[in-house]
Amino acid sequence: MTTPHRIAVLGLGRMGGAIATRLAGQGWDVVGWTRSGRHSDTVKTTCDANEAVARADLVLLALFDGPACQQVLDDVRDSLRTDAIVLNTSTIAPAEAARLSRRLGPSYVHAPLLGSVPAAAAGTLRILAAADQDALDRVRPVLETLGTIRHADDASTAAALKLIANNSLAGAVLALRDSLRLADALGLPRPQTLDVLELGQLGALVARKRHFLLGEPTAAAAEFTIGALAKDMALLAAASDTPLRSATGLADAPAAPEADIAVAATAPAVKDAVLEPLRAYIRGHASGDPTHFHDAFLPTAHIEGIRDGAFVSWRLDEYCALFQGRPAPDEPTRTRRIDTIDVHGTVATATMTLCHGADTFTDVFLLVRTDDGWRIANKAYHRHP
Repeated sequence: MTTPHRIAVLGLGRMGGAIATRLAGQGWDVVGWTRSGRHSDTVKTTCDANEAVARADLVLLALFDGPACQQVLDDVRDSLRTDAIVLNTSTIAPAEAARLSRRLGPSYVHAPLLGSVPAAAAGTLRILAAADQDALDRVRPVLETLGTIRHADDASTAAALKLIANNSLAGAVLALRDSLRLADALGLPRPQTLDVLELGQLGALVARKRHFLLGEPTAAAAEFTIGALAKDMALLAAASDTPLRSATGLADAPAAPEADIAVAATAPAVKDAVLEPLRAYIRGHASGDPTHFHDAFLPTAHIEGIRDGAFVSWRLDEYCALFQGRPAPDEPTRTRRIDTIDVHGTVATATMTLCHGADTFTDVFLLVRTDDGWRIANKAYHRHP
């Protein structure tokens, strides 16, 4: 086993810069390189990736995504020493990690990181490491300088586990967003709301991100950006072949991709204009007056579902004919609520729950924004007996 003497850190972004600084500060011989040409005040840098790699025992990748890793490795392939280890800390897809592992063989260590810039600076990262035992033993002193190692079976598994970990973070950000939206709807002051949220399961996130959540001026740089987390969630959705609400929820956040993830939690609720056709639809059911349905739907809309065991597809006029212009006798006991609404530019989807006597309905809507505002293009429903 030979401990690395010279480390080339390829990628000096937020995490790469923090990693390089930590290693240099702990006595390692570090040279950094970044595609942007950015220089560092804390480590030696070079504008030539091949120069950085040529003398390195260990080449550490801290890049944005899989294509970047592939491109950089292609560019420095001829300069890699035959005995060099490639240590990849980047968050990439499981299939991408597996391809790099097959390509580089026993000289490849896949080691995605749990934790952000402060943890890198303090050497308290959690590291999901997958590698040949000899390669892992060689890089262990470097990894232990950065944090605590947790073994994974292979590169694909390590990459997948990192995405799962980030999914829990995305869920926390979106849960915080929902809590803040509801607090706003109830007229609660933001500082008081954050004080209480700090006491619960979201407390650590709220405490770390309070300045961002209050919209206060802060010199603190983003530790983890909306764009990076959205990228990770898109990778997870593709790798698992599973719809992932956080992927669209983050990608559609009305904030710059370079903003801290906490800014995504401050996104306001959807505008009333999107909700108005759904509210008109509710008014139609509450009053029995079909005029409200004409306000809610496009004239070309269809309403579809299973009725008395058979599939039905009503045109709007046919649907309106089902209503007699007066409330149902049990209207005081009926309830309706909008459950979800997701806006994607000029289209939106929504779901609603209607409790009508002994029956509960789930309605699913497709909405579009026209020159006259938002309207329901189509509705499908399911009746729960």
